[in-house]
Amino acid sequence: MRVDQNRAAGEEPAFRVLGPLEVRVAESSRLSPGRQEIVLTMLVLEANRVVATNRLIDAIWDGAPPATARAQVQICVSALRNVLRGSGWADALVTRASGYLLQVPEEQVDAKLFARMTADADVLAAQGKLTAAAALLRRAIALWRGPALDGIHSRLVRARAAQLDESLLQAKETSFDLAIRLGDHRTAIGGVAALLAEHPLRERLRGQYMLALYRSGRRAEALEVYRVGRELMIEELGMEPGAELRELEAAMLSDADQLLPPRPAAVPVQARSSDDHRTPRAPHQLPADIADFTGHAELVATLRRVLLDREAPRAANVVVLAGKPGVGKSALAAHVAHRVCEHDFPDGQLYCELGGTGPSPVSPSDVLGRFLRALGVLVEGIPDSLGERAALFRHLISDRRLLVVLDDAASESQVAHLLPGNSRCAVLVTSRVRLTGLAGGRVFEVDVLEPAQAVQLLVRVIGQERVAAERAAAEALVRLVDRLPLALRIVSARLAARPTLTLSWMLERLSDEKRRLDELSHGELVVRASVALTYDSLDPQARRLLRLLSALRCATFPAWVAGVLLDVGVDRGSALLEHLVDMQMIEIAPAGAGSAPRYRFHGLLWLFARERSEVEDDGAHHAVARVVARWLELARTAHTTLYGRDGSTVLHSGVERPELPADLVRQVKEDPLAWLEFERDCLCGAVDMAADSGLDEHAWDLAVTLVALFEARLYHDDWERTHERALEAVRAAGHERGEAALLCSLGSMHLSGRRLALARELLHPALATFTRLGDAHGTAIARRNLALVDQMRGEDDSALRGYEQASREFAAVGDVVGQAHVWVQIVALELESGDIARAEQHLLHALALCPPEGSKRVENQLRFRLSELLVRQARYQHAAELLRGLLDTVRSSRDLMGQVRVLERLGAVHAVLGDRAAAAQVLREALDLAGQAAAAIPVDGIQRELEAVLGERAEREAAPPVVGAARLTVDSLVLDTLTSGR
Repeated sequence: MRVDQNRAAGEEPAFRVLGPLEVRVAESSRLSPGRQEIVLTMLVLEANRVVATNRLIDAIWDGAPPATARAQVQICVSALRNVLRGSGWADALVTRASGYLLQVPEEQVDAKLFARMTADADVLAAQGKLTAAAALLRRAIALWRGPALDGIHSRLVRARAAQLDESLLQAKETSFDLAIRLGDHRTAIGGVAALLAEHPLRERLRGQYMLALYRSGRRAEALEVYRVGRELMIEELGMEPGAELRELEAAMLSDADQLLPPRPAAVPVQARSSDDHRTPRAPHQLPADIADFTGHAELVATLRRVLLDREAPRAANVVVLAGKPGVGKSALAAHVAHRVCEHDFPDGQLYCELGGTGPSPVSPSDVLGRFLRALGVLVEGIPDSLGERAALFRHLISDRRLLVVLDDAASESQVAHLLPGNSRCAVLVTSRVRLTGLAGGRVFEVDVLEPAQAVQLLVRVIGQERVAAERAAAEALVRLVDRLPLALRIVSARLAARPTLTLSWMLERLSDEKRRLDELSHGELVVRASVALTYDSLDPQARRLLRLLSALRCATFPAWVAGVLLDVGVDRGSALLEHLVDMQMIEIAPAGAGSAPRYRFHGLLWLFARERSEVEDDGAHHAVARVVARWLELARTAHTTLYGRDGSTVLHSGVERPELPADLVRQVKEDPLAWLEFERDCLCGAVDMAADSGLDEHAWDLAVTLVALFEARLYHDDWERTHERALEAVRAAGHERGEAALLCSLGSMHLSGRRLALARELLHPALATFTRLGDAHGTAIARRNLALVDQMRGEDDSALRGYEQASREFAAVGDVVGQAHVWVQIVALELESGDIARAEQHLLHALALCPPEGSKRVENQLRFRLSELLVRQARYQHAAELLRGLLDTVRSSRDLMGQVRVLERLGAVHAVLGDRAAAAQVLREALDLAGQAAAAIPVDGIQRELEAVLGERAEREAAPPVVGAARLTVDSLVLDTLTSGR
């Protein structure tokens, strides 16, 4: 980098990135290359916006930072302040909570100044002030000194530099447009030719070069420029030039009047003079069909049928193809149009790219001007007003059978004046917006390709042999780009251009999420650019919502998160979500009948939104904190409903509890376990969000609260993964209580899998930490779990002492549910020892402890233990009735482990009562359910019981069925503890 010390103040911007990085500072200042350059560059690029420290770290170390990264960034910032101090800019570098901010006037940053000047030039051009617009553009372009940020080696910086370089190209193209419109085509030739040589695949430049040559009397050269460009595009991209370039060549071949330079003053005439007997040719403006078009066979057939429907006698058939960026709407429209135009629309086809996703959509008036010229109206005969042009258009095609194709429409208003007025015509519109407001229009959603169709697209472009040789890699590539046709065409074009490259190599290149969008570009086919067109057209609040939604870690999400992320009302958040759906940036996920709508990202759109979030957002941390807090409060509401009161059997952090909407609370309370199951993906993802954002208290609280679900549904993988993520967060923050709570909960998980040594390894340090911190509730839970380890090891005396002490500790903190859990286990020990009287006394005591507001899950545990007591008392019929009622309860709550254990005991009771058929039926059901469990459930006892019932063994190996049922107590401890292991 060069520090410029000789410019006078005010002569040029102080911070210059349009070329090598330059900053006007004091003569004694020195800026070190490397990290200081990168940090300053990032701050300048985001001038007047906070740049997160994590973003700076990523820019410097590209995803592999050292442990001292934050400290090194602080050192860089301090050094930068010293560099800037001599010129009065030291105070401009401000520290914020999440990062750093460079506060400078926009005119002091050349990139900001360039953007403002080019925007002002666009306004002048739209007002018809072409000379002023051209002069302003020349001044803007003169700010550049070479490739943006030349010499700065950082992935993030290079990505921003590429965007800046692209803006320069667009400005130069616009400048050439203005020059040609002003009649300076001869002087423009040299500049256009030089730029085209650097960027031979830019069709806009090629068209400008052709037009400048043609208007300079060099028609043959202009046509040769087209021929060379066409051959290049076919060789490099495997595709024909776009419609506009082909239309320009056709106009040059016929010396069309519209190619003449604009006349100073047009003579208004309505149409051709009466003595002009030339018959205008039928327009054939469709872009070329795609030779390797693949998929959508049913949709193509449906579209043909609708376009050719003659049942509507008064209006044209209007079909709208809507879909997300890159889904292939334009290709599908061209394919369908070619299928119907040959015989069904003999009077021709009109086609126009409306530029709806670009910064300057084509006006309906301009489109009608093009159509009228194509229909034979001289330039002088085209009316000035939009209404008159539309009326003349409808008049000229009133007796024709003509197809109109309008590609990339922005809105209904852009299309409404372009519709024919008779039923002999048809209109095919593509748009990223669902144009449901077009009278008589039918909207069809264009989705991504089916997996087999996506693989077939690869076959058609690169050949069957290459795909067959790496079939698995081909299918993985298809999944990686989410079957998006644009992405698949880019992948296949790159592979076709390099026959020696393997599909596995391409798969490896795309596997890195951080560079996937960078890899999905080839020539002018760029996924990022395609999505950016729609993104840039959104209003700022919708763009921010899209970026914030990318922070969610779940496949689908409910509508309420939008308002929470933006800190606005539910209605406003939902309206913005629907707008994003209309703009095809997110989609509504399939849901059950009557369910509230849920939303989801397409994978590549999520990557784009995440990328923009990393570049643009400085307040995402607060948004994430708000939404994680809501998920935590909802989970706590579910737990409270299940256990009768909050704080029972589970530890919580001290995070602030937000208020929840009444309708959302009502949904949770109706069926808390079902709600937890339904939102499982989002809840587990919220733990990840909290851990990644440094919200350690939220992370551990949510993780342990979710054990109510993990234990009931045997989601041991989720249990372990969420706790490990939360452990990372609490250990990084040095929060001992959260660490102890998580260790205690993981110990309970190991208990459920009978990994007693692992459980004890975690529970002892948890108990020690709780004791040292004076956390009586945590101490009670950890002690109770250690007693459970002793019980499962057969050390009943030690277990009883632990349970009794834990009961006193639970009583001291007012956790009656925790007390009830302990007495359930004490009863189990007493039953095992044969002390039936004491077991009955303590069981009644445990039932009395349950809170009046009810804890169904604790009540279920006690009823299960009561069934064992009844068996011990030889009251088999009563035990069977109790177990049948309990089975209905655990079935309705979809408690898998509970169903297996109740069925197992019920089968044993049926066997004692002599109903061997009923016993066999319920035992088989227990085995089937155990086989469905995600975690292993011991089934040896069930199998032995079933074999005995079926008479496959001569006699039992141990005790009679009643005793066998009683001995299920230790094996069924997972049911009995449920969420008590936290």
